[in-house]
Amino acid sequence: MKLSLTDKFLWDLYVVLEKTGDITAFILNPHSSKWNSLWQLNNPVFEKYKHDKNRAKFSKLIYYLKRNNYIKVASLNNVRGVVLTKEGLGKILKASFKIEKKNKRKDGKWVMLIFDIPQKYKKSRELLRGVLHNLGYKLLQQSVWVTPYDVSEKTEKLLQFYSLDNFVKLFLIEEM
Repeated sequence: MKLSLTDKFLWDLYVVLEKTGDITAFILNPHSSKWNSLWQLNNPVFEKYKHDKNRAKFSKLIYYLKRNNYIKVASLNNVRGVVLTKEGLGKILKASFKIEKKNKRKDGKWVMLIFDIPQKYKKSRELLRGVLHNLGYKLLQQSVWVTPYDVSEKTEKLLQFYSLDNFVKLFLIEEM
């Protein structure tokens, strides 16, 4: 599946972060000295887009990403650089759902997810539904979703990332 330029750029940025070190450590402490090479705007991931696209389009892309709070451009030790925000990481995760192949569980079991998110967290509930849909879950009943795919580990990570794990129960079921 083809990704939009925004998704592709953020995905490439994520891949660079993954190769450089722990992505979680970067998000929690983007100003650490071990990330200085990433901070510099002459980083290879940025050079690729500057080279492929003209400078005006690259500037528009950076502006769009900043305006939508996917990245922040800041200075560290008088060097301009880019910080990936939580929203940016969320966008990357959604893009990863599009390009990753979904494999059915080898044991034939299904993953069932049941949630009860209070009304005051309505946006979180809508976010969860979108994430579940992207992971290949299907709605069985209201607040009950199932999938034959092996995504339970990824589901748990996303629930923790979005702080929804207290409202959700995951089950492994034999039959549907």
